[in-house]
Amino acid sequence: MIKLLLLTLFLLSSLYANKVIYSSYDEVPQRVVKGQIFPITLKTLSTVKDFNDINYTFSKYSGIEIVSNIPSRVEKGKYFYDTFYLKSTQKWAKLPDIDAKLVAFKDYNSTVVKGKKLTVITLNPKNNFSNIIANNFELVDYKTTSYDENHNIIIFIATATNSDISDMQFKKARKQGIESINDSHIEAKITYFLVVDKKIEKFTFSYFNLLKNSFENITIPVIVTEDSVTTQTDLKPKDQSKERLKMSIATVVALIGFIFIFWRKKYIYLIFILLPLIYIAYLAKPEQKLCVKEGTQIKLLPVQNGTIFETTEANAIFLKEGSVDHFIKIKLTNDRVGWVRDEDICSY
Repeated sequence: MIKLLLLTLFLLSSLYANKVIYSSYDEVPQRVVKGQIFPITLKTLSTVKDFNDINYTFSKYSGIEIVSNIPSRVEKGKYFYDTFYLKSTQKWAKLPDIDAKLVAFKDYNSTVVKGKKLTVITLNPKNNFSNIIANNFELVDYKTTSYDENHNIIIFIATATNSDISDMQFKKARKQGIESINDSHIEAKITYFLVVDKKIEKFTFSYFNLLKNSFENITIPVIVTEDSVTTQTDLKPKDQSKERLKMSIATVVALIGFIFIFWRKKYIYLIFILLPLIYIAYLAKPEQKLCVKEGTQIKLLPVQNGTIFETTEANAIFLKEGSVDHFIKIKLTNDRVGWVRDEDICSY
């Protein structure tokens, strides 16, 4: 009996003698909102110096998603404070068990930190909720343009902090989607489009502000305009009436120059005829036609992962409206425009 006890004590002392890393949860939120991105911090101590890093393995968690498994580290004396970011996805949540092990030349034992259950708050938002939960959400720019006879299209750029901005979604939209996104949870940026009824004069939606613990409203005035927010959102075809006005003005200037030449007999006034005539010729040049290949995806905006709203069923001829980078703007039916890539052009 005594020998068995001594053997047990020996094995336990050997086990703890080999333990060189100690870790525990240091900062954990008391409660989280479903859909919220939140930090957890581990406090870790190593009793040895000959190691390169600390490796963490997550397991046995539920109701959450690991947003970042690469820690943000702060060293204070002998302790390492490693912060990770998680996202609550269900009405319940359990923090992960985390296995912490030294990355070293020797085979040291690891230590496991047991995860606890979290209190999760489920929101009860109104119908205009955008699904965005953030410390802050701001509109950077927006534009409304006509989509078809019954609908307008709103395109806006927004930023959010501490948010999964890819969750954005609206109930009162005929069509919607992400045009471009930088979905870093720390500082996210998105370009988003909405197709809404022409009767809507302002589009109001809400997001949940984590710092204020309340829903905040964002309003976009629906003012149809041809002015673009950026070169990427120049959606409307050229206004030919303005081109005709410019040609008329140039013609008047040329006639005045011709009268001065006939009256004064001074050919220096030819410049008043030549320059307007050159400008008229430039404006009057025929619109350039393009052949677009069969199966080409026509996009709403000139971005690589832009929304595809039409695909050509055969080689087709369109009028060229302009170009941005490696995209060409073409005129479609019903006074719409779309964007195709340079390599989608064919010969005819």
